[in-house]
Order: sequence, then C-alpha cells, then structure tokens
Amino acid sequence: MPAAGVRARARRVFVAGGVLAYPTESCFGLGCDPRQPAALARVLALKQRVRAKGLILIAAELQQLLPFIQAPAADDLRRFAEYWPGPFTLLLPASRKVHPWLRGRHNKIAVRITNHPQAAGLCRALGSALVSTSANRSGKISLKTAAACRTAFGSRAYTVPGTIGLARKPSTIVDYANGKILRA
Repeated sequence: MPAAGVRARARRVFVAGGVLAYPTESCFGLGCDPRQPAALARVLALKQRVRAKGLILIAAELQQLLPFIQAPAADDLRRFAEYWPGPFTLLLPASRKVHPWLRGRHNKIAVRITNHPQAAGLCRALGSALVSTSANRSGKISLKTAAACRTAFGSRAYTVPGTIGLARKPSTIVDYANGKILRA
C-alpha cells in the first residue's frame, strides 16, 4: 500500500463518495464505496456501463464482504478458502440490503478476496470492501498504468499510484452455487 498521505487522500475520496482508480491483479480498477448510490452512479458513468450488468466487490478479508452477501453456512466458509485470496470472483446470494446497481439484474453479487497486495492494502486502509471494475470505458482496453488512468479520467477519479499484478486476464468468475465458470 502506498504512503500514508496517499492512503489518507484515498480514504477522503472514498468517504466523500468519489471514485478511485487503483492497481489490481491484471489492470487498474475503478472503485468506490459500495454503500453510496451517488458513488456507484459516478463509477457507472465513467465506465459508460449499464446498471443491469452489476459490479464486482473486492476485499482484503471475508469480514469486509459479509454486509453484501447472505450469511454463508459454516461449510461454505471452509470452501471459500479453496478460492481466496486469489483470482476467483464468486457469485454469491446478495444481501437484501445490497443496492441493486451492485448486483445488476441478478439476485447474486460478484465478490473476491484479492491477493493483490496493493488492492488488499487499500481495502484495509478504507476499512471496507471496494467496488472493482476495470478502469476503462465499457468495451475498450483496460488501463494498465496510473498515468493512463490520470489521462483518461483526470480529476473525476483519484488515481492511487502502484503497479498491477502479473495476471494476463481478469479474475475467473464462478457461480458458487453450481460451480459453473462464467468467465475464464
């Protein structure tokens, strides 16, 4: 995680409902506080993404995801360790309190405990799960550097400096209920 000044600024932007651009496993991500509808609207507008698709949440630990998913059974908690932390985004039943834009037209929400040290450190610094959608306009190439994010989004997103991970492709998306892989 970047220096204390960067963490403090990221936290101020997050709390104020702003948008963060930050490094993840394979590209920079765009994120915000998943509990703030105005922040979700800002991310969707920057991405030019339709609300029906839903958004992914990342976290540093399971505790940060619990407000957004239905309470998992003890067996599920043990099985999550097979996937996390790591490059697997699981579709889990969404909590009834989840804003509809997070889950889109679905009754499930996409969540991941990231193994990217900077992204996990950001979640720890924020004390929260974080929306994580690739930093790009829908249908365009994902941005790989902080400089590219600053050019693309300017003052509409605070760009957290850092380096993306070594993954060549986005996380694998798995429907946890049936094991079906929706994105490899």
